[in-house]
Amino acid sequence: MKQYKRIMLGAKSIYAQECYDGNFIGAHYGINQDLTKHLPENWRDFNKEFIPVWLKDRPERGKVAAGLACGMLWTICKGIQQHDIVLCPDGSGNYLVGEVDSDYYYMPGENLPHRRKVKWYPVSIERSAMSYELQKSSGSIGTVSDITKYAEEIEGLIGGHKPPKIISTDAVIEDPSVFALEKHLEEFLVQNWKQTELGKQYNIYEEEGELVGQQYPSDTGPIDILAISNDGKTLLVVELKKGRVSDNVVGQVQRYMGFVKEELAEEGQEVRGVIIGLEEDIRIKRALSVTNNIDFYRYKVSFKLFKA
Repeated sequence: MKQYKRIMLGAKSIYAQECYDGNFIGAHYGINQDLTKHLPENWRDFNKEFIPVWLKDRPERGKVAAGLACGMLWTICKGIQQHDIVLCPDGSGNYLVGEVDSDYYYMPGENLPHRRKVKWYPVSIERSAMSYELQKSSGSIGTVSDITKYAEEIEGLIGGHKPPKIISTDAVIEDPSVFALEKHLEEFLVQNWKQTELGKQYNIYEEEGELVGQQYPSDTGPIDILAISNDGKTLLVVELKKGRVSDNVVGQVQRYMGFVKEELAEEGQEVRGVIIGLEEDIRIKRALSVTNNIDFYRYKVSFKLFKA
């Protein structure tokens, strides 16, 4: 299936014009060697080989930053397939659009030396024309973000057809106002993290001032929020569920926690989990009663007007 990816071409899109003129996308991440013979099918195998290489020149950094850097480098070099579509911010509020047209190749000494050829389309997409949800996903932190679930909207924008801002065919939504608020639960939580109970003890993971703990990639899917305790001794996996939460989310959180423990945790660091939902049922209560490292928090959506 064709994938759609948002790719940053250097910090603040500094290399966007160079990539457009040269018909390529690329990355660097401080790995100065040809990766042609070092691109396994599984990104975990790539990370096992290159996380030590990355950390060797950055001993002050941790496995979280190393895992993110190597994972994104593998995605650009190997994970993106030929004919996948890429959207690249050009630094002026628009997105270049193109189709990946080659396998990986290496250009030593150049900016973004780990490259893929791209056939750029003769159109660009204005950020203001995107739906709110696509704007948030395409503006997320990191070099690469997966925006495949917005494929229909993207194709419409490429063809010059601006889609409706809000589309919902979910018959179980009884209160549209609550639905609209809940759609942005993760964003609201991140923006107001310091004012929450969790924010008193944990900080969403940052690297060099950038928030990298939101939608942190793992081998079983993105982690909604990855946080670290104020004393640095505990990594926290946070999973948000809109509406009622059932017991299957416990296994999901445990899988994320297992990934964090095996791949990211430093020696001596503990891993805990938190599930956030509107309501709980008897099944999740039973499941959580036999776990000692996963907590459940309820959220409440409210909307008030105050006369000025």
